[in-house]
Amino acid sequence: MTDRRPDDAWSGLGTGWAIVSTLIAGMLTLGLVGWLVDTLVGTDHVFLAVGIVLGGAGGVYTVYLRYGRGDQ
Repeated sequence: MTDRRPDDAWSGLGTGWAIVSTLIAGMLTLGLVGWLVDTLVGTDHVFLAVGIVLGGAGGVYTVYLRYGRGDQ
């Protein structure tokens, strides 16, 4: 029942959702931290933008470490 065929159209759906959710979670988490820093410091969404960009970069790096390496 759990045997997966590589030619199955749905075989990579779980991996795709895991990648998308990792990227979104990184951007949301560091974006929230940036928003909190903006609120405490009193700046106008500077750290929010920096947090979203760093969260996206961290998410891409995490996805690379988890799924992108060839030494699995």
